[in-house]
Amino acid sequence: MVSGDVVYYLLLVLVVVQGCKGSSAVQGEGRWYNESEAIGGAAAWGNAKATWYGQPNGAGAADNGGACGFKKVNQYPFMGMTSCGNQPLYKGGKGCGSCYRVRCNRNPACSGNAQTVAITDMNYFPLSQYHFDLSGIAFGRLAKPGRADDLRRAGIIDVQFARVPCEFPGLKVGFHVEEGSSPVYLAVLVEYENGDGDVAQVDLKEAGAGGGRWTPMRESWGSVWRLDSNHRLRAPFSIRIRSDSGKTLVAPDVIPLNWTPNTFYRSFVQYSS
Repeated sequence: MVSGDVVYYLLLVLVVVQGCKGSSAVQGEGRWYNESEAIGGAAAWGNAKATWYGQPNGAGAADNGGACGFKKVNQYPFMGMTSCGNQPLYKGGKGCGSCYRVRCNRNPACSGNAQTVAITDMNYFPLSQYHFDLSGIAFGRLAKPGRADDLRRAGIIDVQFARVPCEFPGLKVGFHVEEGSSPVYLAVLVEYENGDGDVAQVDLKEAGAGGGRWTPMRESWGSVWRLDSNHRLRAPFSIRIRSDSGKTLVAPDVIPLNWTPNTFYRSFVQYSS
């Protein structure tokens, strides 16, 4: 018979060493979190566990990316303030880009000051109902001045969290046409949405589409949406996105006539803060 302490220690080793990779179905106790309350106004704080992965002062994933498809999360606007989320946070990819305030106060090294992080990766090792596997940078920011390493040595800490609107000053919604896209297949990474920060649905309109007809795209993985067509797609393409709260935004002709794969296209539209 293996004791509960041994099992918990083994899980700790798996989480800290392997980070967001792997699989598990461990669930813990915690108050059910009402996300609609959190988005609606005053922060509604829930309880969660937090760990960290990657380098102590890194952005988490070794390639500065993650299971959402975002690239260079060590740079603006994320600046390494990122986290893996387990399924209630990652939501099968539909939680990608959503923002949360996270704070801790039970560990002596905790500052109690809340920090904002964005969901950019998937956490496959949940230690509780809600589990943030933070980047080393983000985890350290929860600490008192000069105590970041002390807090990281704790490995697992109790935190409180609240969903908050995302803010990406100076940026418009962007669309990265993914490698492998072709005249009959289009995969697009959607990023930098103010407000909800995440995407619930994406639709595409081809050039000359009769009656302004929109074709639904389907979620491929993370924040990447795809369209498999039975004909050669006619550019330029307009993109319509719908956020988690139902707000829609249209980027007219955002992907040009001469588009190429592995290219980022910035729109001229953004959700109002």
